[in-house]
Amino acid sequence: MKDQKSIHIKNMVCNRCIMVVDQIFQQAGLETASISLGEVKLAADSVSADKLSALDSLLLKHGFERIDDRKSQLLEQIKAAVIDAIHHHENFEVNINWSHYLSDKLNYDYNYLSSLFSSVTGITLEQYIIRQKVEKVKEFLFYDELSVKEIAYKLGYSSVAHLSSQFKKITGLTPTEFKESRQTDIRTPLDNII
Repeated sequence: MKDQKSIHIKNMVCNRCIMVVDQIFQQAGLETASISLGEVKLAADSVSADKLSALDSLLLKHGFERIDDRKSQLLEQIKAAVIDAIHHHENFEVNINWSHYLSDKLNYDYNYLSSLFSSVTGITLEQYIIRQKVEKVKEFLFYDELSVKEIAYKLGYSSVAHLSSQFKKITGLTPTEFKESRQTDIRTPLDNII
């Protein structure tokens, strides 16, 4: 038996992922206390090796993976916090200070988080945040619900020009070109952004 109060899961990026992981844990016979992006808190203090093995198989079948390594867990927590703030909060904090937000949320010094992120992923944490914001811009443009000006304000850009510059740098298209193209293959799954 291994002490296990929480299990960290790689590739959880949305509410549907939470529902699927909940079903996986039920199928594996593991009772959960709570499930959030990247983390499952168990009702029991320990899990048998057999149940962990079954859980690992079920998770892999659905594109998830259990993470044991502490640095990998922290990396997934960073990603989950950024994705949650950008993609899953209707009222995005326009003037969010990412260093304070991530430090407070994860209880680590931002410089450590940033250094860890860069060393593992090969891009800076700031670049990752920008890429996630650009993906959210793509979503807004694809569904054509807001103007580019409204999107810029909603995601905390200082101006439409700033949003357009970052968008073009990442995608190779201006927001208008993206909107006119309406290609579904231009959007990137959130867990593939690096």
